[in-house]
Amino acid sequence: MTKADMVELVYDRIGVSKREAARIVEMIFDLIKETLERGENVKISGFGSFNIQHKKPRRGRNPQTGEEITISARRVLSFKASNVLREHLNP
Repeated sequence: MTKADMVELVYDRIGVSKREAARIVEMIFDLIKETLERGENVKISGFGSFNIQHKKPRRGRNPQTGEEITISARRVLSFKASNVLREHLNP
């Protein structure tokens, strides 16, 4: 499913204009992005939760040359499906 598909579903189910449906979908994604950027978790009841995990810098190796490199610290996004979603997918 793409963002355009979501806009189309909002348009069909709610009955607002396509422009307004696109604005609604975009606002939801913006809210989720802003919350994650602040380092906060996003929990959507019955769907799942998005978390930011902090990875420390670590040693790595370039597979082509074998040269040791340092992989910088970073933030990684993870998603954990809720039990409701898991049960729906695997009845």
